Amino acid sequence: MPELLIYVLLPFFLAGLLCALPGGLRAYGAAMAALLCAVLFGLFATALPTVGAGGAVVQSMPWLPSHGVELALRLDGLSMLFALLITGIGAFIFLYVGRYLAGSAMLTRCVVLLLLFMGAMLGSVLADDVVMLFVFWELTSLMSFLLIGFDGKEAKGRAAALQSLLVTGGGGLALLAGLLLLGNVVGTFRISEMIAATPLVLESPLLPAIVLLILGGAFTKSAQFPFHFWLPNAMAAPTPVSAYLHSATMVKLGVYLMARFTPVFGEDPLWTGALLTAGSITMLLGCALALRERDLKRILAYTTVVGLGTLTMLLGIGGEVAALAAVIFLVVHALYKACLFLVAGAIDKATGTRDITRLGKLARAMPVTACAAILAGLSMAGLPPLVGFLGKELVYEAALGGSAVVVVVALLTNAATVAAAGVLVYRPMFGPGHPLPKAPKEVYLSLYAGPIVLAVLGLLCGLVPALMLGPLASAAAAAIGGHEYVLIDLYLWHGFTPMLLLSIVTVALGLLIFRFADRWRRAELPGSVSAEGVYATLLEGMQRLAVWQTRRLQTGSLRGYMRAVFAVIVVTIGSALLVFDGLAIPDDVLAPRLLDMIVIGLVLLGAVATALLSSLLAGIAAVGLVGFGVALIFLLFGAPDLAFTQFAVETLFLVILTVLLLHLPHREPEHRTRGQRLADGAVAIGVGTVACLLLLAVLSQPFDRSVTAFYETVSLPLAHGKNIVNVILVDFRALDTLGEIAVLGFAGLALAALLRVTRGDDEAERSADR
Repeated sequence: MPELLIYVLLPFFLAGLLCALPGGLRAYGAAMAALLCAVLFGLFATALPTVGAGGAVVQSMPWLPSHGVELALRLDGLSMLFALLITGIGAFIFLYVGRYLAGSAMLTRCVVLLLLFMGAMLGSVLADDVVMLFVFWELTSLMSFLLIGFDGKEAKGRAAALQSLLVTGGGGLALLAGLLLLGNVVGTFRISEMIAATPLVLESPLLPAIVLLILGGAFTKSAQFPFHFWLPNAMAAPTPVSAYLHSATMVKLGVYLMARFTPVFGEDPLWTGALLTAGSITMLLGCALALRERDLKRILAYTTVVGLGTLTMLLGIGGEVAALAAVIFLVVHALYKACLFLVAGAIDKATGTRDITRLGKLARAMPVTACAAILAGLSMAGLPPLVGFLGKELVYEAALGGSAVVVVVALLTNAATVAAAGVLVYRPMFGPGHPLPKAPKEVYLSLYAGPIVLAVLGLLCGLVPALMLGPLASAAAAAIGGHEYVLIDLYLWHGFTPMLLLSIVTVALGLLIFRFADRWRRAELPGSVSAEGVYATLLEGMQRLAVWQTRRLQTGSLRGYMRAVFAVIVVTIGSALLVFDGLAIPDDVLAPRLLDMIVIGLVLLGAVATALLSSLLAGIAAVGLVGFGVALIFLLFGAPDLAFTQFAVETLFLVILTVLLLHLPHREPEHRTRGQRLADGAVAIGVGTVACLLLLAVLSQPFDRSVTAFYETVSLPLAHGKNIVNVILVDFRALDTLGEIAVLGFAGLALAALLRVTRGDDEAERSADR
């Protein structure tokens, strides 16, 4: 098995192991998960010399070879960057959650779900096959649903979890369609081969549909406008979960998808235009909404929306500078966002609230946490010497290569981010403050160790970016931009440049926005149509449609259900035969033999008699006539084994069903109106007609003996059987045969239960009569 696949499966293995361990050992589950993250981080880092030099580690094994699907994995600069963020930040998240939920019965469940989530993320970013990518992609949606609705007792959490699942799940369906179309265009499901076949993709008439479908999946996952609303609502999850989802995993997966396919679609105007437009709107909207919030986690959530919009906009700008800016900003955002989320959780634990209008003067009571928050806040604001300054400079450099609108959007967004950093850090740590539910004090080491390390990493990456990020950032940028690998010399100070001037203006404008942030938060805004309101309306409409549909379809009449099912079959198959010119009649059908006509006449006689006879026993006999006629057809066309089987089945059917009828209670027949009889007759005639036309169309085609020849060739040497039919049933289709036997067994059990119930009803009626 490939090593990379083992790395992906290890979190799943540990999750299963924790479920099997006794209760006493489960308490160490968080520490074990943190250790696994550290080990995986080290294992991925061992490939850094290869990946950091522009190479890649590629491994694969067959999965569905008949469909060209493989368990293919590729570790290049982009996937390495995400793998290190997932495992590195994950280690601190697991240490944090061990203390955050200490003593809670939900601790093991949270650790298991986070492990499954981490494994799904690793599988997604390492997959080099789009089918494998989609499987892990959907697994992240499922795990996020369980994590967001972690406390199933809270209606708000359940609603947020359902919202995230519906939005990202709907996008996942669009993504699947887009990936399958793309695979059909290039003739492969390997992502690396798709990138190599870019000219073929750009010339395809299906390009617009592919782009829109793939972006539908990416936008919903990364909370781009108009799908941004689900992300802040996901704050119902525990703080460690929110930190992991927003910094290194769930929401970044959409960005990863866009970055991975940018080399394929980067020259398509629809792709670049959609990324620029959605990214810019998401940035501005996220800033406006972030500054109106009071809860620390919701402010962080909306600033995550801003960060995701920034990454989307950079990918839309395109070019080597924008690709490098996206990579550095990705690291910047992951470090400060994880740190600030963990700080918010520590503040909540220490004070009992996350309301910024009540928090203040925490720096004295929580000095270590305050230091981590200050460093992360400076990086978020883009101030030197933190790595956030380098990221902001590169964002401006990339924006200057675009249009003036992009520069203005970047300036306003970065200024609002400076203000948001002040709200998140300055207000709680140095603001005036108000009485709190609990007297604040420094939290446990495991709650502030992660934020301190992450904050210090942000400082080191800013001071020595070439050493900390150079090779990996260069390789990741090359993978995004689709250009040849070139080692980029990163440095914090770029001199007196237009980017520095924009940075100065950003800080000044950000301080001004911070000055009036309270007024903006308290301002009364006129009612307007919102994306979340549209979602609520659609959800309500879907529920009403489901109620109406249920009332219309679930009538309690078995005959009605059968009528609806067969009517749909008639319409769909009949329409397909007409639309796709499938009507055809074989030549030999027009000259039947006399004996054939006699047998067919018997079958028709039995069918008509079954429909017309009022006696149930007579109807059963007429059905038997149909079965015996079919057995004669088998016999006439050289299938004596099937004919004798059919004879035996029909005989047993008649005998057993007749005996069973003697034990069933007598019921008045169901009376049908003339209209119902006509509808049933029309459906029956339609089914027969469509089945006949379909069979004639099949018989008109040349007979393909490839399957027959295969069984004739391999039945004796492989299955050691001379009777090909028996070999097919027992060996080649053993699971199908087992399933058929199981169906018969279930039917027998149901029939036995039915007889027992009816026998009890009869005894009750006789007792009542006495």
